[in-house]
Amino acid sequence: MALTYEAWRRDFRWDIPERFNIARACCDRWADGSGRVALREPGGRAITFDEVLRDASRLANLLLAQGVRAGDRVAVLLPQVPLCAVAHMAIYRIGAIAVPLFQLFGPDAVAYRLADCDARAVVTDAMGAAHVPPGPLLLLAEDLPAQMARASDRHDCADTLADDPALIIYTSGTTGPAKGALHAHRVLLGHLPGVEMPQDLFPQGGDLFWTPADWAWIGGLLDVLLPSLFHGVPVLAHRMAKFDPEEAFRLIAAEGVRNLFLPPTALRLMRQVPGGRARPRSIGSGGETLGAEMLDWGREAFGVTINEFYGQTECNLVVSSCGALFPPKPGWAGRAVPGHEVAIRDGQIAVRAPDPVMFLRYWNRPEATAEKFRDGWLLTGDAGEMDGEGFVRFLGRADDVITSAGYRIGPSEIEDCLLRHPAVAAAAVFGVPDALRTEAVAAAVVLRAGEQGSGDLARALQDQVRGRLAAHCYPRHIRFVDALPQTATGKIMRKVLRETWEQV
Repeated sequence: MALTYEAWRRDFRWDIPERFNIARACCDRWADGSGRVALREPGGRAITFDEVLRDASRLANLLLAQGVRAGDRVAVLLPQVPLCAVAHMAIYRIGAIAVPLFQLFGPDAVAYRLADCDARAVVTDAMGAAHVPPGPLLLLAEDLPAQMARASDRHDCADTLADDPALIIYTSGTTGPAKGALHAHRVLLGHLPGVEMPQDLFPQGGDLFWTPADWAWIGGLLDVLLPSLFHGVPVLAHRMAKFDPEEAFRLIAAEGVRNLFLPPTALRLMRQVPGGRARPRSIGSGGETLGAEMLDWGREAFGVTINEFYGQTECNLVVSSCGALFPPKPGWAGRAVPGHEVAIRDGQIAVRAPDPVMFLRYWNRPEATAEKFRDGWLLTGDAGEMDGEGFVRFLGRADDVITSAGYRIGPSEIEDCLLRHPAVAAAAVFGVPDALRTEAVAAAVVLRAGEQGSGDLARALQDQVRGRLAAHCYPRHIRFVDALPQTATGKIMRKVLRETWEQV
């Protein structure tokens, strides 16, 4: 009998052991001498689980020799390369706390995070080291091969509790200074059904996972790298200093990638490649709503339905679509992933606590942690709604919802409508002050190459939204811009657009 969403959700039970360590689950149990591949690099080089265990054990012993102990914070400031995965395995196996950092952060962003978590050490390379202030112990990628060669390749993994701290992932800072979300080892187990669902019942034989999202973010680390290694599925490690959509199509085809996490920004860029085609087995996307236009293009370009999902750094992958189980509802992220209870509370998407995927607390921010929970629910701060079938619509950050003439308007649906126009490459919708309506709908629009902004085009876009959505939704103000401000994870910073708009 074929699996159904309803049966999966009804019968699902969490199996969280008392003792659990991410490194043992993602590395040790597969390192059995069989040569099973853990990581691949473009061009064919393969790194086995046996090699990952050997190198992680050596790095673990090196960290211990340098005075790093259980509970210490160790930052990983590396791009998407094998050493990054090895560093994570080494840190978890000694019971320390990994702090992944994005290598394209500037010196101020790196210094802030290192100071906030009081990092004991940093595993990085020469590029990253240039941004690390004095204080933490530096372990440089360029020096590590020689240092690790002198260390023992045997190390007994720490016998951690499932609730022991494992990593601090900093939020992308869309609602103020970045906060460190402290996660336990169990967070990996909490992610598994949320990875299986958008990847059309992952894993399956022959799967190979890749994402352009950096492993410093929860989307790259816990949506792709660690769940794949947990299941013994190889991950393609490929660094992109800057995302190249044509190269992405080529890479997927050349390497035989079957599973993809492609953020909306990456998909929008790939949509602009004339004739771009690839044939993976599954694609997941999250962070911004895609809408019907992008889903239709995805079926044409990839031959599969792009499964949207929803989550945040503090509580990830709790809502998802799954084309293998039910048809998507354009504009809606999906339904609650089995194991998670999701509801709308005070207009916000909320998740019932406790939950194994949920963070332990914000690092050194007890008041912010307390504000995140209310009456047994984690409040995401994201505005949303739920229909009678349990589909959840992400309307944007709570402060992104536009209040105009008594209507509450989410930006995503309007952005999707604007993208249907052949001249539009990207769009961001937000509210600006309006004496009559409280707020008026405004849009910043990026045009495709060769297109020119004009009053006629602005009116055509307004008519399109008015005709396809509703009269109260159309953007009364449109500006054509060269680019949209984004966070390091590719999320549109509507707050910046609002502030800039008011200053002009």
